[in-house]
Amino acid sequence: MKILIYGVRDYEEEVMKECLKAANLNADMIHEDLTEETVKKAEGYDGISIQQVKEVKDEKTFEQLKEYGVKVISSRTAGVDMINLEAAAKNGIIVTNVPRYSPNAIAELAVSHSLNLLRKCDKVDGRMKKNDFRWKADLLGKEIRSLKIGIIGTGKIGLTSAKLFKGFGAEVIGFDVYRSSEAEEILTYCETIEELLKEADLVSIHTPSLESTRHMINKDRLKLMKKSALIINTSRGDVINTQDLLEALQNGEIAGAGLDTLENESVFINKTVTTEMIEGSAIDLLQKMDNVIVTPHVGFFTETAIENIVSKALENVQDVIRNGHSECRVN
Repeated sequence: MKILIYGVRDYEEEVMKECLKAANLNADMIHEDLTEETVKKAEGYDGISIQQVKEVKDEKTFEQLKEYGVKVISSRTAGVDMINLEAAAKNGIIVTNVPRYSPNAIAELAVSHSLNLLRKCDKVDGRMKKNDFRWKADLLGKEIRSLKIGIIGTGKIGLTSAKLFKGFGAEVIGFDVYRSSEAEEILTYCETIEELLKEADLVSIHTPSLESTRHMINKDRLKLMKKSALIINTSRGDVINTQDLLEALQNGEIAGAGLDTLENESVFINKTVTTEMIEGSAIDLLQKMDNVIVTPHVGFFTETAIENIVSKALENVQDVIRNGHSECRVN
């Protein structure tokens, strides 16, 4: 069994070595992502693993992988929207993901963003750095227990988020096209997403990236929210129409936002960029707002989550090579 691991990050290397040793596996690791230029490195391997934001869409890439004998692409991510799943299937290549690595990692970031916005932490910090230690009206915070929290998407991550908010004493409502009996013990379901947006003081989104969820939050739906409401997105960037959100924030239609994902984030995610590269872009405008917190897709970025991701991704690639299938197949 020959495995090539693409895009190995510095924070993965030690974990990777430990997991390979525990599984009695040998694998080659490289730092480059899978691209049209680096695909040739996969020649002679049975399976590959990737972890990247950069898109793998060109059909020729999958044709080459098939020619090389690659049977599986094991993605060390939950979302696989960067991979051309149809092209992979067409060439007999199974694509797997890691759907449940640590719901707490992402749920806790959603709560962290919520707390920071509710207690105006960034604004307080900015003033203190200018030696302004005054209590002023615009720094007055809110307590989670006094709010109605709306959870959109009540799967593992959404449910974990609901439990955390409930632990603070909040009333929690939710919406999902597939209702969960476990979630019903924690929250009250709304009949429509519109009902939830009208009622919630804070909305936290936990849905996958699908055609049906793309721009789920748009101009019309943002107008339904309370002017005092906050929106948190730690799911996928394209569930919110970024331009519509910018306009809603600029016009005071909602009070603030906490964002760990954005549309077209591959331009800056996990990179160092110059001011000129992002000047005038959505990320630039959002970062300049004192009622917005933006983080670079770090919801998954905890020690526990990385260990679980690496371990499961290696298990997936082995399953496909040995048995021809995996419970985590996505195509």
